[in-house]
Amino acid sequence: MLSFLIFLSSGLFLGWSLGANDASNIFGTAVGTKMVKFRTAAIISSLFVIIGAVSAGGGAAETLNKLGSVNAAAGAFMVGMSAALSIYWMTKSKITVSTSQAIVGAIVGWNLYSGKTTDLGIFSTIVGTWILCPVLAGAFAIVIYHLCRWLIRKARISLLRQDFYTRIGLILAGAFGAYALGANNIANVMGVFVASNQLHGLVLPGQIMLSAEQMLFLLGGVAIAVGIFTYSKRIMMTIGNNICTISPLAAWVVVIAQSLVLFLFASQNFHSFLSRHELPSFPLVPVSSSQAVIGAIIGIGLLKGGHGINWNLICRIFIGWVATPIIAGVVCFVSLFFLENVFNLTVYN
Repeated sequence: MLSFLIFLSSGLFLGWSLGANDASNIFGTAVGTKMVKFRTAAIISSLFVIIGAVSAGGGAAETLNKLGSVNAAAGAFMVGMSAALSIYWMTKSKITVSTSQAIVGAIVGWNLYSGKTTDLGIFSTIVGTWILCPVLAGAFAIVIYHLCRWLIRKARISLLRQDFYTRIGLILAGAFGAYALGANNIANVMGVFVASNQLHGLVLPGQIMLSAEQMLFLLGGVAIAVGIFTYSKRIMMTIGNNICTISPLAAWVVVIAQSLVLFLFASQNFHSFLSRHELPSFPLVPVSSSQAVIGAIIGIGLLKGGHGINWNLICRIFIGWVATPIIAGVVCFVSLFFLENVFNLTVYN
């Protein structure tokens, strides 16, 4: 058990990195437009990201585990560490990147080193979401923005009242976004440890039972919360101010759009509902909140003519998206060699 907890440290580090980077997307536009204070945003994000991780994190984690079932704790440690280092380097450069891409790249690196076959069907599904996610978020943002403007004109709401409603809306949307992030992206943080999990279930007061997997997700959720409090403010300001200058209403639309995308790819109940009625369903895979929020911001920017979009920053972010999985995969492959041959640890079974 002690050795497993030591190996789990890389997952906790990855959770911290996700909190510092991806979780900032939830309130980035709200904080950047000074509609919500950072401390308020951090408290709400931390609470709801933990709730989402514990209550609804299983679906996306199961899919990620099928991509590469990392069956040794030392191997899982290095997969998590490789992804975390990639995210940390990009965060230090003030480039918002995808934790989903980092962990997928690291898993593929583990598959290559261990001789395991990468399921190309699942891999192509996940990679397909990297394109679908920002496009879908942008489309949602355009539709929701048009609807909101129409409702405001119909209701003839005063500017002062609009400001009040927007602040409340940003807080509620942020809570929903944090829940969706926890439900979807906890798979990135703790998914690789599911196969080698040595934690035990726990019964909380009120007869609330947490399974061993939920205990794993709880620790990951706490790590994300710590990342939000300690390091996310810098990335929030990048998201909120530098990509495109947007209004408080547009900021609310961005949060709602990216939250809906994360929820669609994490909700097992919605997935089952669509499947029962023989309708096309969204795959339960971890998607990037960074890609979703940037897609939503670009959607709003294009709706306004595209003149205010910082295309140079967009290009830098795109390069980061391409480089992140490659860096994570290479780092993981090389590091696994050292763990096995220098430290004599079992990195795969």
